[in-house]
Amino acid sequence: MAQNIPTEQWAQVVEQTGKPVVYKKIPVQKPGPDEVLINIKYSGVCHTDLHAVNGAGVVVALGSLVEDIQIGDYAGVKWINGSCLACGFCQQSDEPLCAKALLSGYTVDGTFQQYCIAKAAHIARIPKDCDLEAIAPVLCAGITVYKGLKESGVRPGQSVAIVGAGGGLGSLACQYAKAMGLDIIAIDAGDEKKKMTAELGAQHFVDFSTSKNLVSDVKAATPDGLGPHAVILVAVNEKPFQQAAEYVRPRGTVIMIGLPAGAYLRAPVFESVIKMITIKGSYVGNRRDTAEAIEFFRRGLIKAPYKTCGLSELQMVYDKMHEGAIAGRYVVDTSK
Repeated sequence: MAQNIPTEQWAQVVEQTGKPVVYKKIPVQKPGPDEVLINIKYSGVCHTDLHAVNGAGVVVALGSLVEDIQIGDYAGVKWINGSCLACGFCQQSDEPLCAKALLSGYTVDGTFQQYCIAKAAHIARIPKDCDLEAIAPVLCAGITVYKGLKESGVRPGQSVAIVGAGGGLGSLACQYAKAMGLDIIAIDAGDEKKKMTAELGAQHFVDFSTSKNLVSDVKAATPDGLGPHAVILVAVNEKPFQQAAEYVRPRGTVIMIGLPAGAYLRAPVFESVIKMITIKGSYVGNRRDTAEAIEFFRRGLIKAPYKTCGLSELQMVYDKMHEGAIAGRYVVDTSK
């Protein structure tokens, strides 16, 4: 065990669903045999983060069975805090689907605290040459959208529409899509998001708030007018989920990532059949996806736009989210 670990820490706690978070002192836990304790330096925030929290920091204590991690290593805590590693899903690298998965901020404490416990097998291994503040958004949004792009099967040179491209997930999806050699159609609203997505590599922008015919405009942004090869849905409202099947090209794939509350997917059956389109959900990345997503970042291909505030200001960030007033992503500094 490392020294100089306090017995108490500051944390943001959800004491009642739907109520404001509470900034308070809570005990620092000790890691179990197969766990590590991470001094969280920065934690990313996105729309699902009323529960789901992911952060980056430094390993300060090790469980008795942990041998391949050292005190002082950089590490990240992801949404999947742990899994059984023995079931059929875990054995085929689908550990996010494990029935016994531990979920950060939901079934176990997340990273809106200064010291966080995580299963050693599931932490994100972060190279020492990475900036912990800048990589924090990658540990949730980055891994999630990278996984979605992989699930879509889209290949370099093909086109992808990113719906909600100016948000926390979308801004990183643009980064990864550019790094993967894709032609990007950003779909969002407003001049600020048009400018930001262009800077992140989007070659086209369709403003859903001013478009007279979104389906036609998206198709027109592709060279042959047939629509994008893939659609990545990271929007936070339902309507885009009802439109995507209409503008994805034949043999194209629609990937659902965003989680609008109470939303349903709808697609025209006749067109979906004769166009042979695929519609699928994509959850979060496995351990291999995590390592790959981090490597894109380490190589300088991902520069996620974010703003930083203190952990004590988390409720302000949530308020801005509910107002739709955030472009990009927020990172909270646990020391403030």
